[in-house]
Amino acid sequence: MQDDRRPDSDRLLRSIQQAEEPAGGRLKIFFGYAAGVGKTYAMLEAAQRAKAAGVDVVAGYIEPHTRPETMALLNGLEQLPVKHIPYKGIELREFDLDAALERNPQLILVDELAHTNAEGCRHVKRYQDVQELLRARIDVYTTVNVQHLESLNDKVAAITGVSVAERIPDSVFDSANQVELVDLDPADLLERLREGKIYRPRQATQAMGNFFTDKNLASLREIALRRTADRLDAAPWLEGEEKPKAGEHILICLSSSPSNAKVIRTAARMAKAFHAAFTALFVETPEFASLSDEDRKRISDNVHLAEELGAKITTTYGDDPAVQIAEYARISGISKIVLGRSPRRASLRRSKNLVDRLNELAPDLDIYIIPDQQTARHTSHPSRARSSQEQFSIRDTLKMLGILALCTLGGYGFGYLGFTDTNIIMLYLLGVLVISMVTTGRSYSLLSSVVSVLAFNFFFTDPFFTLRSDPSYIATFGIMFIVGLLSSSLTTRVKLQAKMNADKAYRTAILLESSHKFQTAEGTEEILTIAAQQLGHLLERDLVVYQADGNGGLLPAMSFPFSEEADMSALLVPAEEAVAEWVYKNNKHAGATTNTLPNSKCLYLSIRGTGGALAVVGISVKGEHHPLFSFEKNLMVALLDECGLALEKEITMREKQKAEAQANQENLRANLLRAISHDLRTPLTSISGNANILMESADQLEPEKKQSLFTAIYDDAMWLIDLVENLLSITRIEDNRINMNMEPEMISDIFTEAMAHLDRNSTKHHIEAKLDDDMLMADMDARLMVQVVINIVNNAIKYTPEGSNITLSARKSNQMVIVEIADDGPGIPDASKDRLFDMFYTVGKERGDGRRGLGLGLSLCKSIINAHGGKIEAVNNYPKGTVFRFTLRASEVNTYE
Repeated sequence: MQDDRRPDSDRLLRSIQQAEEPAGGRLKIFFGYAAGVGKTYAMLEAAQRAKAAGVDVVAGYIEPHTRPETMALLNGLEQLPVKHIPYKGIELREFDLDAALERNPQLILVDELAHTNAEGCRHVKRYQDVQELLRARIDVYTTVNVQHLESLNDKVAAITGVSVAERIPDSVFDSANQVELVDLDPADLLERLREGKIYRPRQATQAMGNFFTDKNLASLREIALRRTADRLDAAPWLEGEEKPKAGEHILICLSSSPSNAKVIRTAARMAKAFHAAFTALFVETPEFASLSDEDRKRISDNVHLAEELGAKITTTYGDDPAVQIAEYARISGISKIVLGRSPRRASLRRSKNLVDRLNELAPDLDIYIIPDQQTARHTSHPSRARSSQEQFSIRDTLKMLGILALCTLGGYGFGYLGFTDTNIIMLYLLGVLVISMVTTGRSYSLLSSVVSVLAFNFFFTDPFFTLRSDPSYIATFGIMFIVGLLSSSLTTRVKLQAKMNADKAYRTAILLESSHKFQTAEGTEEILTIAAQQLGHLLERDLVVYQADGNGGLLPAMSFPFSEEADMSALLVPAEEAVAEWVYKNNKHAGATTNTLPNSKCLYLSIRGTGGALAVVGISVKGEHHPLFSFEKNLMVALLDECGLALEKEITMREKQKAEAQANQENLRANLLRAISHDLRTPLTSISGNANILMESADQLEPEKKQSLFTAIYDDAMWLIDLVENLLSITRIEDNRINMNMEPEMISDIFTEAMAHLDRNSTKHHIEAKLDDDMLMADMDARLMVQVVINIVNNAIKYTPEGSNITLSARKSNQMVIVEIADDGPGIPDASKDRLFDMFYTVGKERGDGRRGLGLGLSLCKSIINAHGGKIEAVNNYPKGTVFRFTLRASEVNTYE
């Protein structure tokens, strides 16, 4: 029986071929479960084999060991000098990334993949150095232990009691082309430890009492074996195959809880196990704005952790997290939710915790609760942070006291009018609601509820002006306080919700406005300016934008300060420009808040197209307000993606226009060659034939015959000269190489100059110029305009019979001068008038001299008139003939007394 699940051979072959394409270097990880299992030894052995096979191998960085047999394997390998970085009076040894890129070997060895680089290196983590090497198409061998994988950090910590600070994202491990598990029996590892082959004796004794125990090593070895097996199960060659999918979608909820990191790692492991989609959701409630700095940093760290573990970050807005989570799960097809254990807290509004409410709102979801002892110790709850941060202001206090005073005066007015105490109570409740609306913070709502009860007791219950009252009022006071407290609390919540909705609407409006502006923008600079302005409105920060220069580099920065008094000088220094250059060349984010060049003043993001980076934008994060959150980055990325599409559209349009222009030029050249090759044959043949007759039989010819031959040669030569002049002029205009010298010129001078250079056959026609105003002037290039008049008049001479009348005239109409050249010849058919000014078009009539025109003269006239900002046309001349009419801008004559 055939197994339908077997991988298709053609698809498998394509995937192997794609894997062999040189898109980047290949990464091989030597993976172990503890220090001393022989990862570096195995890596150096493999390097020696590669060198023996003729591979260019360089040892980029090898951690110094006290193991002679390991260090002996370095013999014969080229070693890069380490980079020395001073730090607190000592000198640290680091991998020199720039030296490695300059050396550019086929294979480089970089030990300790999870290492954290010293301050001053380009990247914070060594695995980022390795990624840059891979992008430079350099193969890398490296080493890492199981406890350094991010998703396994809490699991390893629970087993060993040691939390490792240096970690790498699981995506780095999973993206390796090859992982070689370096295994050693725990008993043999402990024996090596006792023999001093791993640590010095004192360190070895301490390690055996803590990390290196039989139980710990056995558990770590099992985790390493399982993690390697999981990676093999999801090997790259299986991607894209028709393998069964569970269709699972796991959701993790982000919070400021210390246990949230453990929950995220657990959810990431579940997503890998189920081959499921992984989403991290943050519900932004009204309390988010008043979180403490500690909680904000913790949320930011958790978002970064979720991103490293492959989660898609999503934000929703609302005052009830349970409702938002359940609604998002329903819309997005979530199948499992992973939550941390949250303490149950009593509330006037609800008594059920988040898990109970999710069970009610989304009963079909699988909810996993991850227990953690840190939850009980977490004291920085948003409500506590808010209360600790709220401060009383004199302005709000005066507002509260003023409103309560007005309520008291109103109460006396009600008493004077005979209203009951119930109306006075309602007046105080109204005052509490107003106070909730006009003040900031919940404290004023609570305080006004208490003060209103005391004021009612003091001023309006017997005995008056004391806090003693009839016991029957106790229930009234209690109900009044509760109603006032609930009303003010709801009002405050509505106000916060309205503010949140306004912020959300503002962000949405900016994105929609940006999309509209991008669609109507013209030019790369305008698109980038729109992107910077919209980002400035969205983030309220200073920005710099670098545009690509088209040669693999960037143009000088365009600065966009958020406020007029902003100082942008610190953002325009060479060090910042170097970061932008790195981002452009590597198409990666870098700068402040990232692990690459984190000491920069700006966060630099590339504006990407399908073919790579198109520009770079830098957002200032120089300690003002709060650092950028991932939720803000999501909005930025959405806007920059829109900008990238607009830039790509602009580039595509420019390339299309360039291609069309090139096609038109090629078409023009082809037509010119066709026309010239066909139409030059006749005059050249005539010239050569007549010249041959004169050379061979000059003495035998009569004078009249000689004169006829000379005239024919002259006419043909002049025709060729006119043709060449028209060709040169029209090609200069088409290539935009003609220089216009615009000056006010008298129309009468243009007519006089043109009539002096007409075809010699002009004497056979009646040509005259008629001007009602001899001082009529227009703005023009006199040389080009004379050529227009000559071409049109010569055209009339050639296509009208001898004795025809040709009249040149001009008149002023509004701000334009209308020039007309009329003849009384046979005229032009209406069907030909639309194409009369097209290049290479001829009406088809026989010329007076029997030659066929090339069709360039009138096309040249149209190009010149259009360059002057005018229009040209041919209309019928009644009762017969044709009128060529064109317009020019009128120029006034300045007269002085």
